[in-house]
Amino acid sequence: MTKNILIIGATRGLGASLATHYASLPSTSLVYATTRSSNPPPSFPAPSKNDAHKKIRWLLNVDISQPDIGSILTTQIRPDNATLDVVVVSAGYFGFESFDAPDWEKQVTMYTTSAIGPVFAVQALVKSSLVKEGGNGKVILISSESGSITLRHQSEGGGNYGHHASKAALNMVGKLLSLDLKDKGIAVGLVHPGFMRTEMTRSVGFDKYWDQGGAVTPEESAKSLVDFVENDFDLSKTGTYWAPRGPGDIGTAEPVLGKNLSTPLELPW
Repeated sequence: MTKNILIIGATRGLGASLATHYASLPSTSLVYATTRSSNPPPSFPAPSKNDAHKKIRWLLNVDISQPDIGSILTTQIRPDNATLDVVVVSAGYFGFESFDAPDWEKQVTMYTTSAIGPVFAVQALVKSSLVKEGGNGKVILISSESGSITLRHQSEGGGNYGHHASKAALNMVGKLLSLDLKDKGIAVGLVHPGFMRTEMTRSVGFDKYWDQGGAVTPEESAKSLVDFVENDFDLSKTGTYWAPRGPGDIGTAEPVLGKNLSTPLELPW
């Protein structure tokens, strides 16, 4: 049985790699990939020899930080009369802050993108019967280990209030969605995809930690995430919070949780 996939936030970084990886799988029928633009991204790879990218259909003008996110999504998907097996909300924004320089607008954008928009996107998709029910549908919200209150440790200090707290808020959103959708047989998971070598982490100066922190490429992260979603995550794990790549890139994991941690690793709230 082939599958339909939706990647919200697919123009760069992890989202683009997820769209490409899912499109390369024989089990994938169609990948819906969203962009905030009115045109598909010109930088996206051209179709390869096996035409994997022909499986990708771009949904345009989709901005998860806007209140019309639900209607914009459903209006473009509904005419296909397709249902989605997997929905991945990968859209994100990281605005660097410190105690000396908190930023109101950055925080509003981070909370809206991480913890408000996903509620309206998922609600609209489910209410429109666009997500498979009966134990077959999965909603994956891309969180971060930075959203774990338990893992916050003196060794890493404070700062980045909006980023960390918006991911903690997203974790609560995912937990609540899992309760609302369990009876429909739709599993909801929170995932830390790994510390990645992306423009997002470079833009906040984290590229200086890439080597020390074991940062991986978005392609590597996408593969491990898809493997986890397809092979390990199901309704029995709904409402839980995971690091598919394990503790390797989480600097506070061993100081807080101890040694000999498993992979995949279920993260504490």
